[in-house]
Amino acid sequence: MSPEELRDLQQAVERVNQLIRQHNVQIVDLRFNDLPGLWQHFSIPVAELTEMDDIVTSIWVDGIGFDGSSIRGFQKIQESDMILLPDPSTARIDPICQHPTLSIICDVYDPLTKEPYTRDPRHIAKKAEEFLRKSGVGDISYWGPECEFFIFDDVRFDQGENYGFYHVDSIEGEWNSGREERPNLGYKPRFKEGYFPVPPHDSLQDIRSEMILTMSSIGIPVEVHHHEVATGGQCEIDMKFDSLVNMADKVMWYKYLVKNIARKYNKVATFMPKPLFGDNGSGMHTHQSLWKNGQNLFYDPEGYALISKLCRYYIGGLLKHARALMAFCAPTTNSYKRLTPGYEAPVNLVYSARNRSAAVRIPVYSTNPKSKRIEFRPPDGSCNPYLAFAAMLMAGLDGIENEIDPGPPLDKNSYELLPAEEAAIPKVPGSLEEALQALEEDHEFLLRGGVFTSDVLEVWVEYKRQEIDQVRLRPHPWEFHLYFDV
Repeated sequence: MSPEELRDLQQAVERVNQLIRQHNVQIVDLRFNDLPGLWQHFSIPVAELTEMDDIVTSIWVDGIGFDGSSIRGFQKIQESDMILLPDPSTARIDPICQHPTLSIICDVYDPLTKEPYTRDPRHIAKKAEEFLRKSGVGDISYWGPECEFFIFDDVRFDQGENYGFYHVDSIEGEWNSGREERPNLGYKPRFKEGYFPVPPHDSLQDIRSEMILTMSSIGIPVEVHHHEVATGGQCEIDMKFDSLVNMADKVMWYKYLVKNIARKYNKVATFMPKPLFGDNGSGMHTHQSLWKNGQNLFYDPEGYALISKLCRYYIGGLLKHARALMAFCAPTTNSYKRLTPGYEAPVNLVYSARNRSAAVRIPVYSTNPKSKRIEFRPPDGSCNPYLAFAAMLMAGLDGIENEIDPGPPLDKNSYELLPAEEAAIPKVPGSLEEALQALEEDHEFLLRGGVFTSDVLEVWVEYKRQEIDQVRLRPHPWEFHLYFDV
């Protein structure tokens, strides 16, 4: 560690110590991301972090060990020891915990090589940011995911050798319009009509307000919250944009806070893409832009929808690699229940201004150069944000380097085309299996600069194919309706 790096670390640690003193912190919670995208954690007494003779021999430098073989997508049993290094810049007072708790996001390291772990999603995201800087194209990328989710009042599911079912329920669900609720007060948003009436139809206003106020209290600014299209408690909260790694960190906090605040109200939140049949699913439309020297590289006052030629090439990269990207951006079998025509789902790989049936949309709310961006609509909240953002950035940069022309925009509803027109439009994969196959056939753009590594791609495909088999081998309830009397 250089003297400059040591000085910066000491200053960051002192800011953490000030937080600890100010809030009388008793517990330090150390968090990291497994490969599929779930936060993992363990906690230590605050003294383990603050009582040190020398910062060079402290947890901040030496890290703290854990068993990597118990983490999804990480190590095998014979090579299980791993190290967590806390990132002091991520320290926040946890607003959920009863006892004063400081939560810190950590990076994963190999204890033998002392190098960052290749399968640490946060490390992959950091490498993507560094690749952008080294490419000379830009010095920062900005990201604004629109995370959608459902809040239910009850969820039950189970599967055995001779049965299988799921059941979700919401006081808002239109299916409950005739239920005896002593009294049933009505105000159930009709299917596809949840966007966005005021209370009492929107029964979740105060819960979402508490969610965004809690986010703001820990430094996550929010732009808007509202009910979404589906009946049964579909919601959206949009955070203010940030750089790639910072925004991925915030997505993890977002999901953590949404789930825990819902539980506080004896409700449950899920980011599952398609929990309801016959209504809209939940996506994570992802806004993105590239900047250099304080200038938005996506803006051109003379361009189509005010976008630059560089932005068009970026779009070209996203569309060319979109089928492979879905392995990271829509990474569950359930994702492809959402990615079907007719539910505002962006299945067509085209771009357009305003048109929400396109995979890439160019928002035209403002003519301000700083606000010009593109929105990639196929991702959903089941993704690992570190991996999804990194993969999208790498696809866009490949489009810029190779000047991939996305062709003309499609400024009409792609669901209302003539059959011959519709057949000529490329589509997102129809299943997770197709997406994984596309990734196997098209992944060189991810390997550039060592951002993704072969072992990451191999273990990702292997892990996800296991999920496919788990679903494929089990009878589906609707199969009994179709085939029981054959």
